[in-house]
Amino acid sequence: MNNQIPSQEPTRKLKKRALLGTVAVLALGGAIAGEAILLPKSPAYADAVRVEGVQPVSFADVVEKVRPAVVSVRVKTKVEETAADGQGEDMQQFFGDQNSPMERFFKQFRDGQGDNNKGNRQFRWQSPYATSLGSGFIISEDGYVVTNDHVVDKGQTVTVILDDNTEYEAKVVGVDEKTDLALLKINNPDRTFTYVKFSEEKIRVGDWVVAVGNPFGLGGTVTAGIVSASGRDIGSGPYDDFIQIDAAVNRGNSGGPAFNLNGEVIGINTAIFSPSGGNVGIA
Repeated sequence: MNNQIPSQEPTRKLKKRALLGTVAVLALGGAIAGEAILLPKSPAYADAVRVEGVQPVSFADVVEKVRPAVVSVRVKTKVEETAADGQGEDMQQFFGDQNSPMERFFKQFRDGQGDNNKGNRQFRWQSPYATSLGSGFIISEDGYVVTNDHVVDKGQTVTVILDDNTEYEAKVVGVDEKTDLALLKINNPDRTFTYVKFSEEKIRVGDWVVAVGNPFGLGGTVTAGIVSASGRDIGSGPYDDFIQIDAAVNRGNSGGPAFNLNGEVIGINTAIFSPSGGNVGIA
């Protein structure tokens, strides 16, 4: 029996063709890839501005740190007499008729005079004192206080009231009317004081701001907002360069500080623009 070995030629040819086919496919793929690289790119667009979400801010830590350094300022001022207050003999002549209705009306307001003293026509016109309230803040441990000049202007006595309601008499040691600033010194302090520093960083519109003061006599009141604008000129003097804030500022806040979130003073609450009941704070 004659066993023949099958020829290997067809197999070799088949493998060779398959290999050539593979090479051809790779070459074609390379050509296609080359064509893809040469295709024009789609136009690039600028990315939209994106700001990471900010968590709600609590001002409690800042307030806890700075409030002991914020004070209320009580000023007693002597009211000046006007032309209508007291006129000596002219007033005696005017009220000379003790039976006149005007005389009977004013008789009850005279100090120490009654029916037994009708002959005494001497009027006792008192010079009353007015009390005003403002705010301030301590800038040194030995009791120097900054406030507005218009808060203490013409004051006969000045009292500084701390956050814990401790009261100290103070004296005005310096004023600058053009910048509306005044420096006070607590008399005979029996302690050292918590104090704050001024910020050395430039403020930016949109920064958080915390105002602490004594609006309407409500000491230790805290409000918060943002810096709405800077470089404001309100026509108050030659050095107008104010910060506009939207933190609520009311009567009695004058002289109080506006803080950044580091607890540093960035401005002094000075004025309010309120044409319609709302307020725009100026510091």
